[in-house]
Amino acid sequence: MTTLVKTTRVYFASGDTHPCRARERHDRVGAPGRDEVIDFIAAGTTPLSAIDFQLSDTAKERLEDLVYRAKTAELSPDEKSELDKFLVIEHIMRLAKAKAHQYIQSTKSFTKSE
Repeated sequence: MTTLVKTTRVYFASGDTHPCRARERHDRVGAPGRDEVIDFIAAGTTPLSAIDFQLSDTAKERLEDLVYRAKTAELSPDEKSELDKFLVIEHIMRLAKAKAHQYIQSTKSFTKSE
């Protein structure tokens, strides 16, 4: 039996399609938000701490600057990559916070039914 696999070419923020070269460029670009989220996860979390998590003021200011400049001026490829990373991190944290809310609600329901 033959299995057909649909492949798509992935274009990274650097414009490169080769994952190793894109990864090298990706790792060189500063991402304070990424490091903060990694530290947060590595330290261990609870549903409430996930809901309460906020980026530092420094990271928030950097994100605001990148978003503003993306709308009003041209970003360098490194800045575009950094903004893309921030947006991925933000999306992941929104999903984690939503899941944490669901978890808290389910444990409240379980506690009430006992």
